[in-house]
Amino acid sequence: MKAEEFPGNILKFYNQDIKIPNKIMKFNKLEVLSTIKSTGVVPVFYHSNFEIAKSVVKACYEGGIRAFEFTNRGEFAHEVFGQVVKFVQKDCPDMIMGVGSVIDAPTAALYIQLGANFVVGPLFNPDVAKICNRRLVPYMPGCGSVSEIGFAQEAGCDVCKVFPGEVLGPAYVKALKAPMPWSNLMVTGGVKPEEANLKSWFDAGVMCVGMGSNLFPADVIAAHDWGKITELCRETLDLIKKIQKNIK
Repeated sequence: MKAEEFPGNILKFYNQDIKIPNKIMKFNKLEVLSTIKSTGVVPVFYHSNFEIAKSVVKACYEGGIRAFEFTNRGEFAHEVFGQVVKFVQKDCPDMIMGVGSVIDAPTAALYIQLGANFVVGPLFNPDVAKICNRRLVPYMPGCGSVSEIGFAQEAGCDVCKVFPGEVLGPAYVKALKAPMPWSNLMVTGGVKPEEANLKSWFDAGVMCVGMGSNLFPADVIAAHDWGKITELCRETLDLIKKIQKNIK
């Protein structure tokens, strides 16, 4: 079929400067993992209001954060995420957006299609690993035992999330790293933007930490004090750099 024989609406579609789904995922797997490791912290946040969500992401970006986990914890959360991704592409071009609280493969696929560059879950689901591996998207499953981490690694998970961190503790990480020193671990739960707390986790051997409510105090969010969020992020990054520098 010649170009002039195409229906007008199809010609109009192909003449647009559009971005295909793969283009939305602008960061490859190596870039994502490298960024998460170098910054050492991934903020974990959800809000049903797009304006608040984008303001929080922007505040984190201005504070030096370059990987952000938006959790799938509310009705139409994927719609908010899609809007935030479009905002980030324009206003925070170096921010890597990922999704958290993913427990099944269909949800993972949905968010990847909307632009998630990494997927995090509270549990390990082999079906989610298959979906992510097909698109070379990092999958960081929540694991609470050595066996779970082993199974996740067999399924191709480069990073496993120690969860819940406040229950397992730094001692668990240290003990696990002894027989499995190759393990890349991210801990979520019980992590605070305080030197003693962060030092305990990094000294134990985690690659990075995920931080939610302690980085986003409810009163700060309610007051729309985005400058405070930026300050907390910057201080946390500085603490982590200091700690990482002193780890032998």
